[in-house]
Amino acid sequence: MADIRKSRAVMPGIRTFIKRISVTILAACVMAVSIKIFAGTGGLYPGGVAGLSVLVQRSAEMLFHIRLPYTAINVLINLVPIYIGFRFIGKKFTIYSCVMIVLTSILTDLLPAYVITYDTLLISIFGGILYGAATALCLLVNTSSGGTDFVSIYLSQKKGMDTFNIIFGINAAILLLAGILFGWDKALYSIIFQFASTQVLHIMYTKYQQNTLFIITDKPAEVCEMIYMQTHHGATIINGEGAYEHSKRQIVYSIISRAESKKVVDQVKKIDENAFVNVMKTERVEGYFYQMPNE
Repeated sequence: MADIRKSRAVMPGIRTFIKRISVTILAACVMAVSIKIFAGTGGLYPGGVAGLSVLVQRSAEMLFHIRLPYTAINVLINLVPIYIGFRFIGKKFTIYSCVMIVLTSILTDLLPAYVITYDTLLISIFGGILYGAATALCLLVNTSSGGTDFVSIYLSQKKGMDTFNIIFGINAAILLLAGILFGWDKALYSIIFQFASTQVLHIMYTKYQQNTLFIITDKPAEVCEMIYMQTHHGATIINGEGAYEHSKRQIVYSIISRAESKKVVDQVKKIDENAFVNVMKTERVEGYFYQMPNE
C-alpha cells in the first residue's frame, strides 16, 4: 500500500515535468522560427535580449566583418537576467528558462534563413505573433524565454501590476539604437513586430492582470470562503440596499487575477444561481496582493 501511495504521489510530478519540457521545446521551436525566418530574413529586431543579441551580431558583422554565433551572444547577455531569476523568482522556473534560452539559441543558429515573403509588413505582424505566442506558451507552464521576461516577472511581483508595457518601452530604446546604426525603416517595422508580440502576450497570458469582482448574493459567507480557497485572495462584504424593492442586500468585493476570474464566477453561480456578478478590469493595485510563487 505504501508503494502504491508513493507512486501516485510521484505521477503528478512526472506529468508536470513532461508537460513543461514538451511545451518549452515547442515554444523554443516557434521562437527560433520567429527570430531566424521572420525577423532574420526581414532584417528586423525581436524584443529584449533576443533583439539585443541580433543587434550585436549584425554590428560585429558590419563593423568587424566577424560572424558571431547567436548562441554565444544570447547566452552571455542572459547571464544577468538568469541571476535575477535564481535570486528573486524561483530555481525550477529559472532552470526551465535556461533550457528555453539554450535550445532557442541553438535552433536559431541551425535553422536556414528561408524567405517566406518579401513583404516586410507581413513579416513584422506574423513574426511578432509567433514571438508573442512562444513567450506566452512558456509563461503558461511556469517558465520563460529569458531576458526581459525575468525582469518583467520580477517587477510584476514587486509592484503587483502588469509590467509588460514597461518592457515594451525598453525594447523601443533598443530599436532606437538599431535605427541609428542600420536605418529607420527596419527599426520602425520592428516596433510593429514588438507591438504584435505584446498584444498576443496580453491575450494569452493574464496572470499579472487583475479583475475586480462585485458580487451581489444571498450567500456572501460561502462566496468569500470559496474565493479564498480557489485563489488565496480575501474579500470584503459590503452592506447595501436594493433601490427598487428597498431590500437589504450584501455585496462581496474582491480583486483576483484575471486568469482566475472565469473559474471564480462559475463557482459563484454554483453557490448562488441568482447571484449578480460584475467583473471589471483593474488598472493598478496598491498594497499586498497574493501572487502564486514561481517554482
